[in-house]
Amino acid sequence: MRFLLRTVICAVALWVATALVHGIEVTTANSTKQGFTLLGVAVIFGLVNAFVKPVIQVLGCAFYVLTLGLFALVVNALLFMLTSWLAKQLSLPFHVDGFWSAFWGAIIVGIVSWLLNLFVANGRD
Repeated sequence: MRFLLRTVICAVALWVATALVHGIEVTTANSTKQGFTLLGVAVIFGLVNAFVKPVIQVLGCAFYVLTLGLFALVVNALLFMLTSWLAKQLSLPFHVDGFWSAFWGAIIVGIVSWLLNLFVANGRD
């Protein structure tokens, strides 16, 4: 249940990013298909963040320290671009057009996800 809720939150955050950032788009005319596409991309994004991001953080630890954490913004943009590429390989109509679109999209997805997660009970007392 928690995974499904986080996936829906990520899909909503992706939808906000597509609305606000020029260069991030879901190229389907039907809003139902758009919703399912965003859910699929949210699953891909979650898997990329769960499996690829920790490896990059360990390997790039020195860059994180040297840049006082700003390197994380670059990593998040590159992971967002990787998500777009994987979505294309799976024939999902989701596209990120370049680094700067991915950069701002990753920031928006992070902020919107954080805000929405504030309203979700975390299961702890």
